[in-house]
Amino acid sequence: MSPENQDKLDIVTFGCRLNSYESEVIRKTATEDGLSNAIIFNTCAVTGEAVRQARQAIRRARKENPDARLIVTGCAAQTDPDTFAQMAEVDFVIGNADKQKKGAYALTPDSARVVVNDVFSVKETAGHLIDGLKDRARAFVEVQNGCDHRCTFCIIPYGRGNSRSAAAGDVIAQTQKLVAEGYNEVVLTGVDLTSWGADLPGTPQLGHLVARILKLVPDLKRLRLSSIDAAEIDDALLNVLRDEERLAPYLHLSLQHGDDLILKRMKRRHLRADALALVAKVRAARPDIALGADLIAGFPTESEDAFANTLSLIDEAGLAFVHAFPYSPRPQTPAAKMPQLPRPVIKERAAKLRAHAEIALNRHLAAQVGRTVSCVVEKPGFARAGDFTEVVFDGEATIGGLADITITGHNGKHATGVLSSPVAQRTGEVDFASVRLQKTEGAIPIFAVPPSTASRSPSPVNGGG
Repeated sequence: MSPENQDKLDIVTFGCRLNSYESEVIRKTATEDGLSNAIIFNTCAVTGEAVRQARQAIRRARKENPDARLIVTGCAAQTDPDTFAQMAEVDFVIGNADKQKKGAYALTPDSARVVVNDVFSVKETAGHLIDGLKDRARAFVEVQNGCDHRCTFCIIPYGRGNSRSAAAGDVIAQTQKLVAEGYNEVVLTGVDLTSWGADLPGTPQLGHLVARILKLVPDLKRLRLSSIDAAEIDDALLNVLRDEERLAPYLHLSLQHGDDLILKRMKRRHLRADALALVAKVRAARPDIALGADLIAGFPTESEDAFANTLSLIDEAGLAFVHAFPYSPRPQTPAAKMPQLPRPVIKERAAKLRAHAEIALNRHLAAQVGRTVSCVVEKPGFARAGDFTEVVFDGEATIGGLADITITGHNGKHATGVLSSPVAQRTGEVDFASVRLQKTEGAIPIFAVPPSTASRSPSPVNGGG
């Protein structure tokens, strides 16, 4: 870093929305530890491409900042620390079990270069809740981390450990703080969000937590859920979706595929008919809801007919937002040992899946024309509706505020509209530059980041990365 930037602390975030949340925690912890003249890379392990891009960014950062300390953490650092430890550009490697701990970034020449402990021994998730995300138009609250399931394609449990839940009281208190700071929308996030509560006394379900938040934080304008598992949506959640308009009318489902045989080989806990039955239940509870999903193309042994079943699932389920990505074999996963499809076939099918997803998005956008929708303003002239629709609009509105926008058209990627009336403002300015997000194949888009900086690619897991 140049002399004027010697005190600078930069964080480069790859992958999922949970990583983005945790980067804010890392920033706070590292600042308190006195770290400066440093760049922290919070990595993603979901795909091989994600790891490749992290390594590329590290090499580029060293050329541009020869005197800065480069620190690698996150899921890729946890699952494959040697890869980063062997890079001459890297000064320190810190695993997921330690990346948010006080003192982790009080680094000296005598500090261990690699600190990667057993993430499966971690039992806590709520100790690092922070006061707010100052670079976001909406705030995130991590209510769950880790995953107890072992989908055959997914490496995330080895990066995040087993599932553990934050206590409901802590989540509610944190949400109250964020609302008091002026946030209109709060997002509940986690690696396997719908498993929340399974490890808590009385085994409450996610729907119970959502209902309590909305009851006990009456000034919260909108509550949003991050990606959820189609096999775990409980009746309490369906009830609150039906009865409470403040719960955003959007669900992102971790479906992964549309063919039963492939779903079984993925070790998913639902079949195609289960997914469609869930969609029918959700729409019955909330007719105005929009649905998104993660879908993988080119999973091992996938036939043309099996792939066609994924394409048809988009139409049959009426999906609006499809996160399509090519299968990527990950080390330590059973799917990596299955008969693999040729990479050109995988890429071709992924392209077809993306093209089908674009048709679905066009269909959704066309249906929005003429509606007036409540949106969170993410940057000047750009907002996102409750059903996740991106809206470019004419008029001025406070970043982080809620605004009513009348949809007048679309361009195939986002809706266009005219500002009707701002209905709620947020105090304070939003600094969108405080966390840099690296575009990563295999990453879920971050809700609150402007399209110019956020990853547009998906993650084949529920929220971890």
